[in-house]
Amino acid sequence: MKFQRTVLFGFPQPKKRAPFLFRTQASRYFSQLQSPHPQSPSSFGIAFDIDGVILRGSTPIGGSPQALARLYADSGGGIPESRRATELSKLLGVKILPSQVLQGHSPFKNLLQRYENQLIIATGKGEPAVVMSEYGFKKVISLDDYASLFENIDPVSQYKKWTTKQVLARSSLAVNSVPKNNASSEAVKAVFVVSDPVDWGRDIQVLCDILRSGGLPGEYNGSEHQPPLYFAADDLQYQAAFPSERLGMGAFRIALESVFNRIHHNPLNYVSFGKPNPFVFKNAEAVMRQLHPSSHINEDTESHPFKTLYMIGDNPSVDIKGARQAGHPWFSILTRTGVFRGKDNHEEFPADLVVDTVEEAVDYILRRESNC
Repeated sequence: MKFQRTVLFGFPQPKKRAPFLFRTQASRYFSQLQSPHPQSPSSFGIAFDIDGVILRGSTPIGGSPQALARLYADSGGGIPESRRATELSKLLGVKILPSQVLQGHSPFKNLLQRYENQLIIATGKGEPAVVMSEYGFKKVISLDDYASLFENIDPVSQYKKWTTKQVLARSSLAVNSVPKNNASSEAVKAVFVVSDPVDWGRDIQVLCDILRSGGLPGEYNGSEHQPPLYFAADDLQYQAAFPSERLGMGAFRIALESVFNRIHHNPLNYVSFGKPNPFVFKNAEAVMRQLHPSSHINEDTESHPFKTLYMIGDNPSVDIKGARQAGHPWFSILTRTGVFRGKDNHEEFPADLVVDTVEEAVDYILRRESNC
């Protein structure tokens, strides 16, 4: 059977995990294929986790280039989506458009109406303030720049010899954001953890200052209001280039929450958009629906053009759990190239199918759909 296809790449962390190709800071990829007949029940979509499934570090694994090339042949999180699309195109050998990229921090766009003209802080590796600025937020400043406005806010900054090099690198970026001289006297209205933080000690200190002071570090006015805190992902661990798993944004969230709850009388309030949050899967489904060639047919109904949506991941507690919670029409496939290395299915979060590589997963999907 010959398929027509719309392809969506997504990254729930931002560090690719999340970042769906859905970089829970991990990345994810959605490839939606449909039969030549718009209302055919064989229409389906595929979501790939990047780290541990498609890539290990920057190296393709598990026959991923061949698997993606096969999909194209059959049919004929802390950087902007446009740049991520270019990077993936080079690494995987297929043309990926910015409109096909969904990163872990992409859902932050939905909060633009609420915070467009409010002072917000963006933190994480890469260019978090640039990302938020491109989404349309007009008063955004990186935590790196924000911390530099307060003398002695980081008591060990003088021992960080690498700070100067980071500042020089950031100075070359032009971001239309709030003037720095105003940021230190204006209350922060929200904080966004866009990607994996680099300086955990400094970031936890400054975030605690912001969150327990009502948004004005150093001014303890007895305010009970904690500025909203948003995480792009919540992966505890993810598979990168190093042989064993690395700590992810979820680990940073646990560290911040533990410290905050020990020094403040109210527990930390936060929202995480990363897997296994069902919102991530519903958002991905909505984006794929928009890209579907026949999406106009179902605009006014609750139905959608997908008979099956496949989630291919390497982390049972994130990828598989999330797909199971999302329910129909998601079908979970677990690979052995990343976090999961077991011989049998995972006991707590069993997948619908376990395979060795992503190439094997794609082969299975194409065989299955060809018989529909």
